[in-house]
Amino acid sequence: MTETFDIAIVGAGITGCAIARQLARYDLSICVVEAANDISLGASKANGGLVHAGYDPAPGTVKAQVNARGCELYGTWAQELGFLFRRTGSMVLGFNSEDRAHLEQLRCNGHVNGVPELSIVGPDRIHELEPRASADATCALWCPSTGFVDPFEVAIAALENAVANGVTFMRSAPVEAIEVANQGAEAVRFTLTTPAGDVRCRYLINAAGNGAADISHMAGAEEFQMVWRQGNIVVLDKEPRTLMPLYPVPTPVSKGVIVTGTVHGNTVITATAAIREPGDTQTYAGDVNALLTGARKLVPDLDTRRVVRAFAGGRPVIKGTNEFFIGQSTVVPGLFQAVGIQSPGVASAPAIAEHMEQVMREAGVELRERADWNPIRRAPDDFDRAPLARKEELIESDPAWGQIVCRCETVPEAEIVAAIRRHPGAVSVEGVKRRCRAGMGRCQSGFCQSRVVAIMARELDCEPSEVLLEDAGSWLVEGPLKGVR
Repeated sequence: MTETFDIAIVGAGITGCAIARQLARYDLSICVVEAANDISLGASKANGGLVHAGYDPAPGTVKAQVNARGCELYGTWAQELGFLFRRTGSMVLGFNSEDRAHLEQLRCNGHVNGVPELSIVGPDRIHELEPRASADATCALWCPSTGFVDPFEVAIAALENAVANGVTFMRSAPVEAIEVANQGAEAVRFTLTTPAGDVRCRYLINAAGNGAADISHMAGAEEFQMVWRQGNIVVLDKEPRTLMPLYPVPTPVSKGVIVTGTVHGNTVITATAAIREPGDTQTYAGDVNALLTGARKLVPDLDTRRVVRAFAGGRPVIKGTNEFFIGQSTVVPGLFQAVGIQSPGVASAPAIAEHMEQVMREAGVELRERADWNPIRRAPDDFDRAPLARKEELIESDPAWGQIVCRCETVPEAEIVAAIRRHPGAVSVEGVKRRCRAGMGRCQSGFCQSRVVAIMARELDCEPSEVLLEDAGSWLVEGPLKGVR
């Protein structure tokens, strides 16, 4: 089967989904082609979700431009798309005069990059802003505009809105080959070969994360060399009060070990930065210990025994530079690249999408806004966060809202069903987890996973033994499931 579109976007991470949502407002047929079986299974899944403000990138870089603008846009995007976003502010803690000089440099960077209201504060103000910050800190860069999100929730919300506006999502479709035709601007230029069928398009957008170099190579475009800069991350159980993001003074290649709250009340320690073999998502004891040690320097009373999860991912770094590459290929007309989108990729995503739109417009792509474009995505009901009156209303509408499956996160059966039935919906246990947090809590699905499997088998009309944990082949059970007929 071959389908033809005006635009094909390769990659359904936060970058590709944001671009799809941005372009969905125009009178164009668009397809998002994803190698995995769900949204945001690469770098977008394996990070701390910080919306960095934009004082760290060097002024004049693409990173600086899209980071500050992306942070600014998050308030609007969160309101329109219904994902959780908290703009808490942050501090970069300094402990000596050398650190203070570095903070002054960051403040100057931020001023040039357009980051608002940056200031250097002393110990009293540090304690006022975040009482749990280290008493040894002598100074800090206070940045009110920093915040945090769940990056996969942002990607899911953006693609749901794009699909509602007519975008096609093609999952389990790794690109195996790209044929480029030497024809005019109005003709089909690219044919993508995938196991799920071929995709033909006039314009191709490469937003494939750690696979972007392969896509560029297949299209005969820029030959990128990618580095797998692996990061280990640790998640702690929920705290009575959410921590403000606290940073150390950054290094040339990393923002260092950061301690931050999350939109759901957990504490995250993120992230190490080690060069490892491509695809390595193993967690390492040395890295985890470095995270815990670094975290205690920033928050001495942090109870690091409350770890509920450790995981790892790889930043898609272009060898020899920390810069983003966003623009039309200089080799293959009609191919648009969003490559090297490492940190601050989550913070920059809305602005990368905006920037890509402008690049395409300048390249002559006709963008006529649709009269029926709807920027609003209604977020699914979150039973745990809903007011009591809404809980009662939901249970009255469907008793499955009162059947709690995940006790840690108070997720009822009806919420899991809704996660599967949305467009695009969950097709794996981890897909359910990312959409409604069933299995995300203290027990890490120890109690609820079998029930989630049973619900998925019913909803997807398959045997429990066919239900996937995540990717193809990741079956959880073999044979009959207790209590399931």
